[in-house]
Parts: sequence; structure tokens; C-alpha cells
Amino acid sequence: MLTYLDFEKGLAELEGKAEELRALARQDPAMNIADEVAQLEQKARTHLAEIYARLSPWGKTQVARHPGRPHALDYVEGLIEEFTPLAGDRVFGEDAAIISGLGRFRGRPVMVLGQEKGSDTQTRLHRNFGMARPEGYRKAVRLMEMADRFGLPVLTFIDTPGAYPGKGAEERGQAEAIARSTEKGLEIGVPLIATVIGEGGSGGAVAFAAANHVIMLEHSIYSVISPEGCASILWKDSAKAQEAAAALRITAQDLYKLGVIDAVAPEPVGGAHRDKAAAVAAVGTAIDEGLARFAGFERGALRQQRREKFLAMGARGLE
Repeated sequence: MLTYLDFEKGLAELEGKAEELRALARQDPAMNIADEVAQLEQKARTHLAEIYARLSPWGKTQVARHPGRPHALDYVEGLIEEFTPLAGDRVFGEDAAIISGLGRFRGRPVMVLGQEKGSDTQTRLHRNFGMARPEGYRKAVRLMEMADRFGLPVLTFIDTPGAYPGKGAEERGQAEAIARSTEKGLEIGVPLIATVIGEGGSGGAVAFAAANHVIMLEHSIYSVISPEGCASILWKDSAKAQEAAAALRITAQDLYKLGVIDAVAPEPVGGAHRDKAAAVAAVGTAIDEGLARFAGFERGALRQQRREKFLAMGARGLE
């Protein structure tokens, strides 16, 4: 059952009426309501397109967090062949918030790292809502080193509200683990292609996005802090999250203008949750283009490109 967001109430009414008519027709096949249903469906499609053409930054934040949005496992299943999971940081343990392993992307061997939120209550608890602990970032470092050793491109899928802030995580060196993961992303001599598929929150996202090429889905977000957290700090009122979302410039469109990201992958009308297969295909195309961009680059050239990219970050928006 589709979950409607706050700004989709009118759409919910139209689609609800169409479904009611279809239910009546199923009960009485003699009823001829095809024209009425078609009109309602057309109105719903038009209304949907209008809503998503003018989404505010807060609206995009809500879409990025939609519970039905495809997660990292959906992209791995749809894009990666022969996926073989690899687990553990060889120091403390396994972190279920980070999926990782070897596979083939369109015939090319790759290393895959993804932040997985989970799709229902049980899996969300198991995955800790996509919030990694230190062992998750240390696992990422271990596997990036392996990819570097064997010359495998690294693909990361980012979808987290942030790194886990719990007492145990802090005791095990959360900040240091995030820094090491960010550092490793900058120093490896293979292409690193990062894709923000939902929320790209704080250092927890940057640790997977110190990449040669950063892609964002059209309605995803990427920021140093959540809108609610920003509002709580600046105005002592989390209710001002909508204002904070606009001020933070967290949308894919704003970040592309600033040079923080390199590409925006289109989503189906109404968001990735309305057509997961189309969203996965769009991400696959964007990743393929990113890998093609760095085909033939020497190890030193890949490192230099990252250095220049991050030093120049934001300059495009200041011109």
C-alpha cells in the first residue's frame, strides 16, 4: 500500500476515488465506469507531475525519507551480478547497517559498499536505520584497501541520517573511523563512484562520498546536518526545519550548481518509490557514465582528480 506524504493529500483523494470505482467494477462487472476511472487517473497524473515539478527543499527531504523508496539492497539486486557479501572489520565485528561485497556491474568486477536502512520494522532495527557504527566504517576501509590492491572500482550507495551517535560507538572511536574511511576514499588508486540514493547525512555520508564522481538522485538530499538538527541549533526550535532545509541548500539541484556533486540522476514522476525499476535503471546509467569518465586513468591521476575536485568545491556557485 502506497504511503502518501503531507503535500500529496489531493493526490491521495483522486487515486482513492479511482480505486473505489475499480473496486465497484470488480464487484459488478456489468458496470461501465471506464471513462470515469480514466478521467480520474489523468487528473491524478497531471496533479502528480505538478506537485513534483515544484517541490520545496523540505518536500524533497520528505521524499528522500519515504519508507517505500528503494534502498541499497534494491540497487545491488538490480545492478550487481554475482554479488558475494563480505563481512566484518577484523577488529570488533560485523555492522549490518553497511552492506558490502564483490560483484559485477554490467560485466565489470567491482567492490560495492552501501548503507541499508531496512524496509520494515524488523529489518530497520537489524540495520540500525542505516546508521553505521565504527566497525561499519572500518569494514569499508578494509574493503576499499582490497579493491585498491586488486584494481577494482568502488561503488558506494549512500542513504543514512548520519553515523550512529550511541555511547558504544563513541567508545569504539566513531569519529576516528569516519575520518579513516574518508581518508581511504581520497587515497585509493581506483575509481570511486558514490551515489546518494536517499539521505546523505553528515560525516556518515561523507565517509562514503570522498569520490571521483558523486551522483545524487533527483529528490535525494545531502547535507552536513539534518534540517531538524540545524533548526534546533540555530533557532532552538526543530519546528523550523522547513526554513533550515531551504537555507542549507541540500537538494541535488543546488549541490550540482555549487560543484559539490557531479551528476543528477532523474527519478520517475512522483519519486523513486513509485517506480523502483526505473529509479534503479537511471542510477545504473549514471554509474556507467561515471565509470566511463575515468576509464584509462592512472592511479596518480585518479588521486589528483579527487584532490582538485574537493579543493574547488563550492567555487562554481560563487562565480
